Amino acid sequence: MRILFLGDVVGLSGTSKIMNNLKTEIKKKNIDFVVINGENSSSTGVGINVETCKDFYNCGVNVITTGNHVWDQKEIMNYIEIEKRLLRPFNLYEPCPGKGFEIYETSQNVKVGVLNLMGNVFMKKCDDVFTISKNFMKKFKLKKDYDLLIVDFHGEITSEKNAIGQYFDGHATLVVGTHTHIPTNDARILKKGTGYQTDAGMCGDYDSVIGMNKENSINKFLKEKSDKHFPAIGEATLSGVIVDCNVETGLAKNIESYIFGEHLKNTH
Repeated sequence: MRILFLGDVVGLSGTSKIMNNLKTEIKKKNIDFVVINGENSSSTGVGINVETCKDFYNCGVNVITTGNHVWDQKEIMNYIEIEKRLLRPFNLYEPCPGKGFEIYETSQNVKVGVLNLMGNVFMKKCDDVFTISKNFMKKFKLKKDYDLLIVDFHGEITSEKNAIGQYFDGHATLVVGTHTHIPTNDARILKKGTGYQTDAGMCGDYDSVIGMNKENSINKFLKEKSDKHFPAIGEATLSGVIVDCNVETGLAKNIESYIFGEHLKNTH
């Protein structure tokens, strides 16, 4: 079984690239299950709306994860209560709308668990992610409660992401980081069999500052006149990972970085 995980979708550039290319890429790459982080997919670059969720499902996405911007489009708070394919971070302070973990059954009768976590360092306040993860692994077991487990760790710093990856090694099929919008060149299988990449990158215009208009962003750093952040609107690149899964063990057989687009290629 092959899983495609795509990093944070940013603005109209990212969403249109998904909508125009994902179905073809699923067929071309023989993908069985697709997870994307959609928390920046609204036209403003923050939050996600109901229409965009439906567009993603229609072009082949099985599950949408989120992060610290999950509530920036208020309409999503009611929708997430009725849509099991949309997740928010599992360790957000309760009470909180929606769920951060769900089990999905594929057409091949494979049970895929998807867990959405958020880091504690430099992020909006949420419950301690390591305590929550410890309790989660006590309650849910690979090959008992689900055949495969995908963990989206939405975090700011590489050390925290690294630690979560190592902590889940042998307990998850894939642990992949989101939030920083830059793909890391460290896709690998950890010692106990879990596929891992520190950050999946983004699905958006890389001729930007993490998906946002570069001139406006630079002006903010220079403390010069600038507008509220808004997304870049050039041609997007899709970034993420593809994992070949061993359904018998629940672990990864192979993992590779996935890049579809021009901006991350070397140019002269």
